[in-house]
Amino acid sequence: MRYFLLSSALLAMMATGCRSVYKGLHTDPAASVECIRQFAPAFTNTLYSAQVDVTKHHLSGLVLLKQMPDSSTRLVFANEMGFKFFDFEYDKDGNFTKHFIIPKMDKKPVVKTLSQDFALVLMQLDLSKAHVARENGERFVVVPTEKGNNYYITDSACTQLRRIEKSSPRKPVIRVTMSHYQNGIPDSILIKHLNFKFNISLQRVEKK
Repeated sequence: MRYFLLSSALLAMMATGCRSVYKGLHTDPAASVECIRQFAPAFTNTLYSAQVDVTKHHLSGLVLLKQMPDSSTRLVFANEMGFKFFDFEYDKDGNFTKHFIIPKMDKKPVVKTLSQDFALVLMQLDLSKAHVARENGERFVVVPTEKGNNYYITDSACTQLRRIEKSSPRKPVIRVTMSHYQNGIPDSILIKHLNFKFNISLQRVEKK
């Protein structure tokens, strides 16, 4: 009897642990996915102060996001003295190019993580397979990915972007918040990884 109770408890815990946090979403087939496009940042030549924490390492400096003549977006992270950490590019279709990264960071998992993080911020969205779902007064634009979904989450009326989540099949693994938009550009951007310490905080600065 004791063995049966213990086995039942373990099975219940395993079932709870495997349950998707998105299980309560209800698809809204009548809602349009297009409203989410209004929150795509209109970066032209925008400068942010940056704080990056990766496990025990901390980097600080400036991030410049600049739209190029061919409609690609160039993203450069350097310290205050001008030493460059990385230089990335996203073309108008969202394709990624690594122009430069310091040798210490030039590892495939690091580059892939950074490229995915900033792709979420740029919101160059392919909505051809997306749909809208709802839960607890929030509106989710669900965009399928290779290993889960990206969720663009707003209030019910799609007037405020609350957060972006990149998920595995069961739970979010990256959460992005962008707030205090001015002229289509967020003043504050936070990228937070939920499975390990890898956070990027950006605060917009005015150029002199």
